[in-house]
Amino acid sequence: MPRLSAGQYAATRISTLKPPGNIPPNPITVLRQLNWRQWQFFLVAFAGWTWDAFDFFTVSLTITSLAKAFHKSKADITWGITLVLMLRSVGAISFGIAADKWGGKWPFIINNVLFIVLELATGFCNTYEQFLGVRALFGIAMGGLYGNCAATALEDAPNEARGILSGMLQQGYSFGYLLATVFARALVDTTPHGWRPLFWFGACPPVLIIALRLCLPETNSFLERRAMRRERYEGVESIEKVVWNEAKVGLKKHWLLLIYLVLMMAGFNFMSHGSQDLYPTMLENQLEFSINKVTVTQVVANLGAMLGGTIVGYLSQMFGRRLSIIAVCIVGGALVYPYCFIRNNGIIAAAFWEQFCVQGAWGVIPIHLVELSPAGARTTIVGTAYQLGNLASSASSTIEATIGEKFRLPDGEGGVLRYDYGKVMAIFMGCVFAYVIILVLVGPEKLGRDMGERTTGGELAEDWGDKEKTAEAMERA
Repeated sequence: MPRLSAGQYAATRISTLKPPGNIPPNPITVLRQLNWRQWQFFLVAFAGWTWDAFDFFTVSLTITSLAKAFHKSKADITWGITLVLMLRSVGAISFGIAADKWGGKWPFIINNVLFIVLELATGFCNTYEQFLGVRALFGIAMGGLYGNCAATALEDAPNEARGILSGMLQQGYSFGYLLATVFARALVDTTPHGWRPLFWFGACPPVLIIALRLCLPETNSFLERRAMRRERYEGVESIEKVVWNEAKVGLKKHWLLLIYLVLMMAGFNFMSHGSQDLYPTMLENQLEFSINKVTVTQVVANLGAMLGGTIVGYLSQMFGRRLSIIAVCIVGGALVYPYCFIRNNGIIAAAFWEQFCVQGAWGVIPIHLVELSPAGARTTIVGTAYQLGNLASSASSTIEATIGEKFRLPDGEGGVLRYDYGKVMAIFMGCVFAYVIILVLVGPEKLGRDMGERTTGGELAEDWGDKEKTAEAMERA
């Protein structure tokens, strides 16, 4: 296919939003296309991503308790969130390269072992410095999981099922948030140990996730790529060197795509963290909701998120990835005002629909990233783009909390300091929705792409040619 010039590409950005007309069967028929092995891959990936989210939101839901325990402000505690987001990219790159080279099974298991150790350690922290140190390490462990989960769940999936599976997988994030909300209500400040039991409990389910992954092999797509790599480079002394050279060629060829994906994922992470991380604090501090009312609002919001991600992910198979994202971002932008400014029980409905839109857009992301990424570096590129986007957006909750504390409200009962977090969140989210709409509009799309690719590294390996040329290139390296 001829390469388009920049002007020709720009001229196609509106016309390519036209829905492709792929009318998928009803969701039940689509999901019945998966065999038992494909379901197992999806379920273990969903479980891992769910608990990744659970462990992340344990801090968001205990900001007030942590601030009291460590004698710090709420803005100080949000650095525990920021550090996790900043260091996720380290885990994404290291664990992603390992997964692309040796397979995703053992990196996935190591990630979950680290979850167990570090969640337990968080529950035993006695100082603010210890808390920040453990959460920083936690960010590295958490960073390696997303790309692995996306590849594991979607690589072997039938083409027609990718959209709905992408939406379902992404909603592991919202499901994890929902579980964290429920267990925070059940465990935080209900025992003499205060907030700590929530973190201790968070260390338990990964044991079951590890056991399930141990029972499964690598995905068929990875096994095919490994076999093709061995066949292509048979007789070459160092396969690892070939893989490294392929990665260098891939970076040279796909650097613009990677930059675009990082910028796009920065917007998406600003959108989710900007709308979620400080929201429980806003409900509790600014609106003075009771703990039960905060819990109900958060549960309803996450039910909307799960529904939105699944539905929009499914519809993206019909309407296209970009158009689906843009449409729900427009609606989400329109809902910013009620989400942040309603001061009665109507905010529960606003929370449901706002998170329907936020996670509806996110529901398209796993398959959109997988389709855009070259096969031989799929886990690395998906995970790195996602986590570098997290890095760019890592300070979102700290920014909102710090600026929000400049807008004082009348003190609450007992002299509690209150702040207008809603005003800051509304401005922040409006800008982010506009940014995501523009970036997705100008970006590429590869709906229905063949996941197998024709070579080990897909577009990467083709640059190396045959074995003799590869050997010569390695000698030059």
